[in-house]
Amino acid sequence: MDEAWRLVREEGTDALTLGRLAERAGVTKPLVYGHFGTRAGLLAALYQDFDARQTAAMDAAFADSEPRLAARASVIASSYVDCVLSQGREIPGVVAALAGSPELAAIKRQYQEVFIGKCRAMLAPFAGGLSKAVFWGMLGAADALSEAAVVGDLTAAQAKQELFEIIVAMVERGRRAAAPHS
Repeated sequence: MDEAWRLVREEGTDALTLGRLAERAGVTKPLVYGHFGTRAGLLAALYQDFDARQTAAMDAAFADSEPRLAARASVIASSYVDCVLSQGREIPGVVAALAGSPELAAIKRQYQEVFIGKCRAMLAPFAGGLSKAVFWGMLGAADALSEAAVVGDLTAAQAKQELFEIIVAMVERGRRAAAPHS
């Protein structure tokens, strides 16, 4: 996996083939084909690796956070942006490659659903009735802000702060919508 990430970082996602990976890793092609099966399998494994690290970081930060909206919003914003930044420019290429195949797009969507579920659970004490659409919007913002930080259009701090503000605003909007009308 490390060599696959290195290959993507150095040469781009288009250069990522099972044969090229075997060559760079100094192993036989049958070993790589036996492990990943296809290029799609390799891309899926890279995305799963990324998601596992993102989930671990978010779970650890959540376990250490206070049960307050600001703390939970900060956990979501910081862990998301930090994880994307730690992967650098490689993850946008992998995500773009995933979108090119219905099978891979389904894998990406499955992980997005899990992330949305985690965020919904983390924020439920503050606004439990938020619609799924709100969380899809938050995820879109998280992706866009993180990508802007990766390419240098924003600093990491700016991306985290803006995502934090978006999360707090969506919860506050949800609270207002759920409040009894006089």
